[in-house]
This record gives sequence, structure tokens and C-alpha cells, in this order.
Amino acid sequence: MGSSNQWDAEWEVSEELAHKLISSQFPQLASKSVKKLGHGWDNTVFLVGAEYVFRFPRREVAINRLRIEGKILPMLKDYVSITYSVPLFFGEGDYDYPAPFLGYPYLSGEFPIGLTDQQRALSATTLAQFLKSLHAFPIQIAQENGVQHDHRNMTDIALRKEKMHKFITDLALHFSEEEYHVISNYLEQLETEKVKQKHVFLHGDLHFKNMLVDMNGRVSGIIDWGDINIGHPACDLNLVYSFLPPDARSNFFKEYGDVDEETKLLARLIAILIPILIMMQAIDDRDEKLVDEAKANIKRALAD
Repeated sequence: MGSSNQWDAEWEVSEELAHKLISSQFPQLASKSVKKLGHGWDNTVFLVGAEYVFRFPRREVAINRLRIEGKILPMLKDYVSITYSVPLFFGEGDYDYPAPFLGYPYLSGEFPIGLTDQQRALSATTLAQFLKSLHAFPIQIAQENGVQHDHRNMTDIALRKEKMHKFITDLALHFSEEEYHVISNYLEQLETEKVKQKHVFLHGDLHFKNMLVDMNGRVSGIIDWGDINIGHPACDLNLVYSFLPPDARSNFFKEYGDVDEETKLLARLIAILIPILIMMQAIDDRDEKLVDEAKANIKRALAD
């Protein structure tokens, strides 16, 4: 079907179809229930029994990403210091469903929605250790397994600004006048047009919908690795601004290491861009809880 939004599905995956695909290819799971948990831009996610989560691509662009993810994730065990999703089941399209799919152990935890600044600060060192180690994964191994270089051209700030101006104009009715002007003024004052490219291994899509926290609000899991790529560390370092409150950022950098101002500038920009994109889809889905959390992420990213 044609898509009117860039996050719209090109094909839908129902619970019935997911159960049929899973049970036919993995008979040991045939007796387990299949319940839809939700969807992102690229994948629909199902809980299978109480032990597994399966991700099914809902757009063609996600197919190759999922195959790469299936190859790379098992290789990261010595480079990832937070629990993450390692695939156990590798399925292929059938019953007119055109894509591969993956199954992982279920990771317990909740999305970090509505946390206090004190709770967020608990994870500053944990996140720094995670990203420092992840960014050290050998680029050559990533390349040999098909990982792309900065396929979204994230270092082009001028292009990001142009798109963000359009996005916030489209979203104007969902911001207060003050919120709109704060974002608009930030973009107007951003004079850098492009930053120098850097090349590290990235998760590529770190935000509050791809993180899990424990009952104390401490980060306990990282999920959805479908945007793995080689690119600028600022893409992952956006969490320093979107997730951590200002007074916890110095603790992050003490552990992660020194970062130049250009990297910080790009990281903050991405920390505003990603929640704007999440907000757009959440409005389309009429999910006010996600809209509010996305706006809180933007406000935190703009705070000094």
C-alpha cells in the first residue's frame, strides 16, 4: 500500500499471522500465546508467551537492517555492558509475508517515561560505560557484515535544520507558544552548517522507546538495534541531552571521555530531532503519553 507518512506500514502483521509464522518455523513455540506489544517506524513487536519478543519488519527498508542486526548482535557480547537483545530465533517470510523476522529473549523493564531528574542521573555512569565500549567495536568487522556508513547523513546540520523547521511548523498546534519559540530560536541561532565526519560503531537510534529501566529508574536494557551503522558518535551521544538532566552530564563525560564542542553541538541537535519525530508519530497514533514524554525530552535537551 502507499504510505502517506514515512512511518506508515507497507504491510501489516496481525497476531494471527505472527502466530502462524512463528509456530510453523519454531514448533517448540506453537503452544505459546502471541500478543502485539506495539510498533515503531520499521517493525511490529509481539510478546510470545512470557519469555520471548519477536520483531517483524513492516517496511521494506527494514529487511536488510534486520538481517545485519541478526549477524552483528551476537558479536557484541564483549562490547555491550548493559543487557541487550540477542536474537535466538531467525525466521523467514512465508504465507505471503515478505520479510525475515527475529525472536529474542524478553527483557524485563519499563520505558523511561515520567522519570524524575534524580532517577535519570542514576544512569549517567552506566550509559557512559555502555557507549564508550560500544563505540570501540571494530569498524572492520562491522563493514564485513554489511553495516552501512551514516546512511542518514547526520553530520549535515543545515539539512537537519531545514527539516526541523518544517516539522515544528507542522506541529505548531501541539506546542505552547513558548515551547515553539524556544525551539525555533535555538535553530535560528545554530550557525554551524556541517560537522566533520567521524567513524565509530553506533546503535544509531537511542531514545526513550529503545531503552528499558528497572523499578528504580536505572537503565537496565537496550532494545531495537535496527539502525546499527558506522557514523558520528554524536548520534548515540544525543542521550546525554535528551535523557540526562544538565547536572548529570559532567559525570557522563568523566567516564566516557572528553568530547569536542562540535560533537556536543550535533548531539544536542539530534537530541531534539529524535523526540520531534517520535512526537509526530505519537500524534498520528493519538498517544498523548508519548507526545508528553517527547516534549519533555526536547525541553531537557535544550536545558543547560
